[in-house]
Amino acid sequence: MFILYFILISLIPIWAQLKVKRTFKKYSRVATTSGMTGNEIARRILDHHGLNNVQVVEGRGFLSDHYNPITKTVALSPDNYRGHSVAGAAVAAHEVGHAIQDQESYAFLRFRHALVPIANISSNLSFVFILIGIFTTLTNMFLLGILLMAAGVLFQLITLPVEFNASSRAMNEMVGLGLIRNEEEHHARKVLNAAALTYVAAAAVALIELLRYVLLFTGMQQED
Repeated sequence: MFILYFILISLIPIWAQLKVKRTFKKYSRVATTSGMTGNEIARRILDHHGLNNVQVVEGRGFLSDHYNPITKTVALSPDNYRGHSVAGAAVAAHEVGHAIQDQESYAFLRFRHALVPIANISSNLSFVFILIGIFTTLTNMFLLGILLMAAGVLFQLITLPVEFNASSRAMNEMVGLGLIRNEEEHHARKVLNAAALTYVAAAAVALIELLRYVLLFTGMQQED
């Protein structure tokens, strides 16, 4: 049972990351017919929604793309910022999708932001209380650790609709504005679906981990 558990929590994230990198690498070689860079595509969609206050900047690192709701900034990794690929276009549009969510006060995004401080605390303290509970057989400490872990799992689950919605918005914007055409739409969707797998994998691993400790806690109570 432990071997199966170890395989699941180890291989699922690795598989998802490999899938993303392979898909991104494939479609980063496919240029868009529009010839627009990721920076230009992001700017075009932002301007279309009147988001002139949101900046598009060049970030650092591979696939480090993100939207910062505090600074109102879309940061694109160098290849996506400067490149003309379908993969870069999809990623740029996806991050702008988060900016549009922010503009519209998308409910799941607001809930996710509210959970950030709780998730940060739970990720640091949940295992501390769980270990204390295991080694001291104090079930209350164990339960507190599980509750903190559950908060982190909730954060992972709430992230899913946020990311899927951003991808859906990205496709609608790119197609509606004519930024991608014909077969490019299919390619862009593959990139976004592969990226979504990383979030699904993270949520699945978090759920498996939580279930394992819930079962351990139940066993401790039965022994008492």
